[in-house]
Amino acid sequence: MMAEQIFTNARIILADQVIAGCLRLKDGIIADIDEGPSGAASAVDLAGDYLMPGFVELHTDNLEKHMTPRPKAEWPPVSAVIAHDGQMALNGITTVLDAMGLGDVNQGSARIERLNDMIKGIGDAREKKLLRSDHYLHLRCEVSYPDLPTVLDRQIGNPYIRMLSVMDHTPGQRQFVSLDAYYTYYQGKYGLSDGEMEAFIASRKQDHARHSHAHRKMVVELARLHSIVLASHDDATIDHVAEAVEDGIVVAEFPTTVEAAKASHNAGLQVLMGGPNIVRGKSHSGNVSARELARLGYLDVISSDYVPHSLLFSALHLVGEVNDISLPHAIRLISKTPAESIGLTDRGEIAVGKRADLVHVHPTPDHPVIRGVWSEGRRVA
Repeated sequence: MMAEQIFTNARIILADQVIAGCLRLKDGIIADIDEGPSGAASAVDLAGDYLMPGFVELHTDNLEKHMTPRPKAEWPPVSAVIAHDGQMALNGITTVLDAMGLGDVNQGSARIERLNDMIKGIGDAREKKLLRSDHYLHLRCEVSYPDLPTVLDRQIGNPYIRMLSVMDHTPGQRQFVSLDAYYTYYQGKYGLSDGEMEAFIASRKQDHARHSHAHRKMVVELARLHSIVLASHDDATIDHVAEAVEDGIVVAEFPTTVEAAKASHNAGLQVLMGGPNIVRGKSHSGNVSARELARLGYLDVISSDYVPHSLLFSALHLVGEVNDISLPHAIRLISKTPAESIGLTDRGEIAVGKRADLVHVHPTPDHPVIRGVWSEGRRVA
């Protein structure tokens, strides 16, 4: 059994308020919360720093960078997973949905070639108890990908799947309404000439016409059959949102317009936006600013996306900048709300009886500094 632990002189971030006090853990669970200091000699003194709930990440493809750190430089899967996991823990992320792309716009991409290695690496590392954070799977289904049914059939029985998302990166719609943005992104990514890009775009549009509708229907049906949370990706119009609602979507990932974000939020979907968008003040592909959605009240969840340390940094960016967002509200965007959206009601907030997933944060004028992270009461960073 795990020994009792006490934190004192902490500013504790609860779901709806901040209190100065102490926190007692027992056997990996939050046992007691008291205002005022503790007199226990063994108590950890936070000297007025913040104690926050562990952060919950619904969409990160950060593992891909560790699996293939340079083009054609393949890294051993378990080693890559351990490195990725360490980066998550160091940034206060105690629950992780690793986003795996099932399909891509480029048939030979590392995302496709290393998919099985990534999923097996996570499973092996979990089984051997090598991980600091609690890892699950988010399977991102590229509905225009010809081989999606085969790839998804191989993975759908994995017990760690917590989310399926439907995405379609066909040029001229959703994330890439602007063909200029599409050219910039994919020519930069794959080094294609203008002529090669024209052929690339024509091929992607053919795949969309042949496969997208049937594949989306398949993913939705599988999610219902296996009771897996569904997410949409890059909704841009009212019609996209109406389709998402009809399909039983729970999380609206990265809506590209105010119109889509508003409709999603008002329909009860959890609108998720990227931390990098908030920190930078704009989308990398020219779509709506997440800060604007926060100001309008249409932001429900933040994801670190492709920059792990953006999760806390982006949440704190909103405090003071957006009038209606208090510190507890901002932290809910990266803890309680994402946890509840995928049915993990045992974590995501500092409350008696919840998992002792905790983050010690020292505030500075420039950037928050994470000084300690605990997962189920075990120090992991």
